[in-house]
Amino acid sequence: MASRKDPMGIGLAVLNRIASSPTIDRLGLRKQSEKAVYHGTRAGFQAAGAAARTFKKVKGSGKPARQASSGDSGVFDLTPTEDQQMIVGVVSEFADEVLRPGAEAAEKTDDTPKEVLAQTTEFGLSLLNVPEALGGLSEERSATTGVLVAEALAYGDMGQAVACLAPSAVATAISLWGSDEQQQTYLPAFTGDDVPAAALVISEPTPLFDPFELGTTATKSGDGYVLTGLKSGAVRGLEAELFIVSADLEGKPALFVVEAAAEGVSVAADPSMGLRAAGLTRLKLDDAPAALLGDGAEDDYREAVRLARLGWAGLALGTAKAVLDYTKEYVVGREAFGEPIAYRQSVAFMVANIAIELEGMRLVTLKAASRAEQRQSYAREVALARKLAAEYGMKIGTDGVQLLGGHGFVKEHPVERWYRDLRAVGLMEGAVLV
Repeated sequence: MASRKDPMGIGLAVLNRIASSPTIDRLGLRKQSEKAVYHGTRAGFQAAGAAARTFKKVKGSGKPARQASSGDSGVFDLTPTEDQQMIVGVVSEFADEVLRPGAEAAEKTDDTPKEVLAQTTEFGLSLLNVPEALGGLSEERSATTGVLVAEALAYGDMGQAVACLAPSAVATAISLWGSDEQQQTYLPAFTGDDVPAAALVISEPTPLFDPFELGTTATKSGDGYVLTGLKSGAVRGLEAELFIVSADLEGKPALFVVEAAAEGVSVAADPSMGLRAAGLTRLKLDDAPAALLGDGAEDDYREAVRLARLGWAGLALGTAKAVLDYTKEYVVGREAFGEPIAYRQSVAFMVANIAIELEGMRLVTLKAASRAEQRQSYAREVALARKLAAEYGMKIGTDGVQLLGGHGFVKEHPVERWYRDLRAVGLMEGAVLV
């Protein structure tokens, strides 16, 4: 799936960060815990970034740093590298011991606790796609690792996973397409100990939204641009300090950097059917000052949409696997007419179909990720991954509820939440990036 060169680099860097952190035991990554969630929903648009940090502009001094693509081994191998196994092991433990137990509480308050988000900083979640020269973890880019991490996080809880991955999406966008000046100005915040809340915002609250037909517009103003429009799906927008926003520029879509503290930027809570722990908001832009991300190439925007869809496919894999594991255990333990309901063919076949559909989703998603990191054409593979993740993800969620019967419809079991979260996969654009 990825290059075998320097197989221990990122994994050891992640483990070293955790080992040197004085907060890892205090925050309880090694034991079962439920973190209190304390940020309630706030209604109405309000100025963003009132307490946001100021990003000091740094003059660029050369070409922007980019991660290298991994080499093509010529062999289709789905075995994770040792590097990837170490990272996924750490993330899986975090998902099992922190995200899963705290999922219900996080959903009730439409937010992910700051303590939980702080723990992702300890294992460098926002650094995976930042070049080593800029404080990141590796010189080689790996979209496959990003998919595996998204999958592992979503196995714990998709809503909190999206909140954890949101700053990484912004750091990845600046690393991949930002200018040298933008990298020097913003990336140090994402490579330090106090990672800012940030969001990649592409979606708009319009029926049948098309990310290539944008209602938000960008107009040239002096040395920069001003943006006007209404965006949706901004993760933790009420606390965000930096946005990467899509807008129409002279008939073509492009990405822009918007600081939350700027004039003309306001946000409003926008609770959704699923992903409630992601703290989704609407972002209103009224002649808000912005800077074009990099050179604004349309190909860069297309790649951003594809990599985001790949990230959502990875999230779908994790949540669908959670449904499969939970329902397998449930149908074996649940008895009717004197025997486990798993003995009924209709039940057994439904569980088997979930496993088959999940495997198909995973194969296509990993193939797309592998081609992406090798800089090969992957548009077709991403389209297939999104199609399968949206269609089968929704079906797996539905079947999970059906297998539990009346229990699938109540909050005593997590399957109803997973069903609602999986519905988002075919609708959301942006927010995450691998």
